[in-house]
Amino acid sequence: MAKDTARIPRRLTAELLAAGVGTLSTRDSDLARISNQLGPPPMWARRPGFPTLVRIILEQQVSLASARATYEKLTGTVGRLTPPRFLRLDGPTLRKIGFSRQKAQYCGELAHLIVTRRLVLKSLESDNDARAKARLVEIKGIGSWSADIYLLMALLRPDVWPSGDLALAVTVRRVKRLMSVPDPDELERIARHWQPWRAVAARMLWHYYLSEKKGRNVTAMEPADSA
Repeated sequence: MAKDTARIPRRLTAELLAAGVGTLSTRDSDLARISNQLGPPPMWARRPGFPTLVRIILEQQVSLASARATYEKLTGTVGRLTPPRFLRLDGPTLRKIGFSRQKAQYCGELAHLIVTRRLVLKSLESDNDARAKARLVEIKGIGSWSADIYLLMALLRPDVWPSGDLALAVTVRRVKRLMSVPDPDELERIARHWQPWRAVAARMLWHYYLSEKKGRNVTAMEPADSA
């Protein structure tokens, strides 16, 4: 199937989300079943910038509730979260807030890159998906999953697919009736059929996953609340 990605705007909107859901539902009966059962998924949008990247780092490999609590303690301590304000916090203060030593280092280095203008997050908005992701993963502590989540939720790219996301893998196994949970390579292969709306497919699958996990503490390998 030929795909004209040039016709797909870079930033997802509510209208485009609905259009993507419609297109995917006609193309994939399993996604159609999710749409019919649950309706359209939430947008799950976040504001681009340093605070969102800090929160994504906090969400790596921990529960969303735990990450949210740490983030709220952080903002309660510094007020409006900016790189200079973060850099004023010492190690003992960050550990008291709930940062691990490693995540404190990652966020500190991110803040330093921004303060010294070696990283201008605003410039990512004009990059294509591949270039924006490549620039993000150059930052220590920002891996493929974190970069994908930033592009998907903060930059609202319509065709980003976080193939390292465990919740997506578990849900694809269920809705596609697979024998085992697909690894990232297999998940990437399956998602090719959903181009150029893979970020919409991700939202639909997360919507299904969270509907089944309602009332439970979900992990960081899932969509975060809007912020």
